[in-house]
Amino acid sequence: MTTSGTTAVPAPDILRYTAFSSDPSGGNPAGVVLDARALDDEAMLAVAAEVGYSESAFLTERDEAARRFRIRYFSPLAEVDFCGHATVATAVALAERLGEGPLLFLTNAGEITLDTARGADGAVRATLTSVPTRTRPATDAELDQSLAALRWSRVDLDPSLPPHVAFGGVEHLVLAAATRERLRALDYDFDGLAEVMRRHGWTTLQLVWRESAERFHARDPFPIGGVVEDAATGAAAAAFGGYLRDLDALPASGAFTIRQGEDMGRPSTLTVASVPGTGRTRP
Repeated sequence: MTTSGTTAVPAPDILRYTAFSSDPSGGNPAGVVLDARALDDEAMLAVAAEVGYSESAFLTERDEAARRFRIRYFSPLAEVDFCGHATVATAVALAERLGEGPLLFLTNAGEITLDTARGADGAVRATLTSVPTRTRPATDAELDQSLAALRWSRVDLDPSLPPHVAFGGVEHLVLAAATRERLRALDYDFDGLAEVMRRHGWTTLQLVWRESAERFHARDPFPIGGVVEDAATGAAAAAFGGYLRDLDALPASGAFTIRQGEDMGRPSTLTVASVPGTGRTRP
């Protein structure tokens, strides 16, 4: 018989959802723990590492009557202040249990509002509204360090979409490839890019190619989270919407789509709209 001065914490119920795709073989999977009130940081990190997805979400405080929840996100290696696809996954999981309607998530990055509704096919869908976005031009040092780790050069970039650091809850370096072939041939220095990202506080790189004003293709390296690439990145999509707005490059409708995950075999579609007068976007 063994004794201990502490009480064992029951293993949490871990749900697995896929966001930004109607096909389970596409989109970006996320772990969801709807009741993480008994878990400390170390335990949440261990769960995220065990699940192995790019991020898992944990509800650490809950007010079901007000539909208000404190949410935290962990990659297999570290906590992340905000994660779009895990937010959407958690909102769908809650709506399936509590009923559709608005939700409010308190994140490290600020308040995120969500609308959930059931479609004609019976599936629950969730749309988030980001925190206010912002963007600034990347410095020459930031750009040169990133291009070296990516094994790209400046001639690989689209001059009409300049390199920026964009924020939509967390920061992302936005680099636009001049060709679809450049974006497709992604072969980067994993450790080198992770070090660059840690140095500058970036969560992913948002690598894009513009097919048209309304349609982009994207890839998002995520080495600081222990993941080569994200299949669908809602936080980066929100930031990219703000980037296009600030560059006056949004289509007349204010909305566009991003195709992501195609080159890694998990095709995803993210629709992004700018919310007029708020500085926010809805991926």
